[in-house]
Amino acid sequence: METDGRATLMGWISAYRPPAQPDAIFVWQVAVAPEARGLGLARRMLDHILTRRAARDALRLTTTITKDNAASWGLFKSFARHRSAQLHQAPHFEREAHFAGAHATEYLVTIGPLSQRAHSIEATEADLEAV
Repeated sequence: METDGRATLMGWISAYRPPAQPDAIFVWQVAVAPEARGLGLARRMLDHILTRRAARDALRLTTTITKDNAASWGLFKSFARHRSAQLHQAPHFEREAHFAGAHATEYLVTIGPLSQRAHSIEATEADLEAV
């Protein structure tokens, strides 16, 4: 996005291919600037990741989310609907067992299978720059 003739970063995602799960993309963090929220940028960035050569053969997308993170639940549920894929959730890192009560339980969210048709949905650079 350009503001006053200067390019401004509006969104960012960190994701990787877990070595023990070569058919998955794990999304670690998603960030969208306040002024770009609600415009579909995060979902388009997820689409764009899946069009990259390193991710094209991924069959599922995974992430972890706490129950109170409404924005993340909204994003990943919307992404699953957009991709015509199932969304499954299960406790993964539990409050007491993993965090000694200091952090809320993280739920493992799995979206898939990501069909070949779904991989053909392209998020172009122009789409991402339009926000």
